[in-house]
This record gives sequence, structure tokens and C-alpha cells, in this order.
Amino acid sequence: QECNWPTSFKRRMIDSDERETALMFRRLHNTARVFRNDVAKQVMKLEEQKGDELEFKDIAHLVNGKRGRQAEAEGDPDGGVWTAGQVIGLIHDIPTCKQLMDRMIAEAEETISGRLAGMVLPAPSSRL
Repeated sequence: QECNWPTSFKRRMIDSDERETALMFRRLHNTARVFRNDVAKQVMKLEEQKGDELEFKDIAHLVNGKRGRQAEAEGDPDGGVWTAGQVIGLIHDIPTCKQLMDRMIAEAEETISGRLAGMVLPAPSSRL
């Protein structure tokens, strides 16, 4: 919640799964995984049409930073490209940082005391 990224982008991520990412720039040998939005689809279409003849200048107007910053300022998740890994399929809410850390600690403790209990050595006894 503390992140100043637009709520519309956060909601779009939560409503998505790991299949809603795409690889672009492959033909330019500079592959990036991005969220599969309208702009990403346009870039992928141009990459397909141009094939090995693709040059960065063919897609620069779609992927430049100015366009991405404008999309964020306007809260438009389809207005520019934004990187997104397959992990978006594991994001289901927008917790505060404290809530997220507490959850991660609780899950780690549960895993260690449950599934990994047989692998954990007892604490050494004190010599005092």
C-alpha cells in the first residue's frame, strides 16, 4: 500500500495470472518480460511483422520511457510497457509492508516447524 505506483496498475496485476506476461525485444537480442497489455501486443505484432529486419527505431515510440511515465501519471496500465515477471500469478492482494513482512515470517516459521522440522537441529545447550 505504501508504494506510490498507481492503484490501477496494482489492481491489474492482482487480477492477472502468470500467463499475462510476454517476452519482447527477442529479435533485438535484448529480451525483456513485460505485462501483456495493449502496447506490449503492438510491439509483439511489429516484431512478428518485421522479423529479422526489426530495428529498435521501429518500436521506440511504443517503449520509450516518456510514454511509460505518462501512462503511470495517468493511471493507464495499457498506456506503456512495464516489466512484470511470472510471479504476478502469486500476487493476490495489496498489503502494507508490515502485513507482508508479518505474513512472510509466519509462513517461514510454519514451513520450518512443519515440513522442515526433521532437518532442523536443536539449539546447542548453554555451557553457563
